[in-house]
Amino acid sequence: MKIGQATIKDIASELNVSASTVSRALKDYPGISNETKRKVKEVAEKLNYRPNAIALSLRKSRSFTIGVIIPEVVHFFFATVISGIEEVASSRGYNVILSQTNESLTREKSSIDTMLSNQIDGFLISFSKETTDFEHFSRLLNYGYPIVFFDRVPDIPHAISVMVDDRRGAYNATSHLISQGYMRIAHLSGPKNLKISQERARGYKDALANHGVSVDPALIIECAYGTSDEGFKITERLFKSMKQKPDAIFANNDMAAVGAMLACKSLGYRIPEEIGIVGFSNWQFCSMIEPTLSSVAQPGFKIGVKATELLLDMIEKKIDPDTITEPIVLETELLIRNSSVK
Repeated sequence: MKIGQATIKDIASELNVSASTVSRALKDYPGISNETKRKVKEVAEKLNYRPNAIALSLRKSRSFTIGVIIPEVVHFFFATVISGIEEVASSRGYNVILSQTNESLTREKSSIDTMLSNQIDGFLISFSKETTDFEHFSRLLNYGYPIVFFDRVPDIPHAISVMVDDRRGAYNATSHLISQGYMRIAHLSGPKNLKISQERARGYKDALANHGVSVDPALIIECAYGTSDEGFKITERLFKSMKQKPDAIFANNDMAAVGAMLACKSLGYRIPEEIGIVGFSNWQFCSMIEPTLSSVAQPGFKIGVKATELLLDMIEKKIDPDTITEPIVLETELLIRNSSVK
């Protein structure tokens, strides 16, 4: 190791403790024993540890501002999450800086740097579809920066997150279609790298298996962008290419479900008599289109409330992040409408 390049990870490795423990010991965090603080500071001095720019942005005085990074503002789900965030932040005297990445990793990293330069007190983050390497998040966490992830949860140690039970939501949607007599159900899945997509696909498969319906891999098609146009094209191609056609579609999101619905109509299929369709997220338009679209509702406002409460409690040192070892999981609700009831 070169002089001056020691990191919090190096200190943690030397003492066989977590990086978050080292970070809080260096900042005299309550709940860390005096003995641990002493050992950490001794090793830090021995290794010539110097905090980097991220650590320097962690001031003792708070700015009473939090940063929120989301994929897109226009998404109905994220709009409801933001409402919950604003409600809690405002009631506790905090301002909110909002940035949308438009599903770009580059913009995600740029947003983080901008917010750090403005010395925000912590982050609420739902990462982009392009993000497959979480090193930029791990670096923040290793320096003890308060972060709560929501909806899209990275697979990294010590990440605190708030999410919905995507598997159960997908399971209920697929089970409902089976209960209506649909047996050949296609799934328009989300991006394969997102855990929410993986969990929804798992719920779909589990429901089929538990109801004695075999899983046909040809009926699972990635709808990576989740747009209505993509859903239309995939559905049209599916029905035109398969001899044994689907009799129902469970889509990873409502926009893809709408695209599937339009494709089925253009091919002359009647919904729900011949094709049943269920989406996920419960956008406002679900109850306005014809037929009305069945969908799995996510409690976006509650997610925003819970994530913000957790973040502010961490910032104000009311809770120790190390005590939160599991994701906070909220339940979904299947809203049954005309698109899936024979």
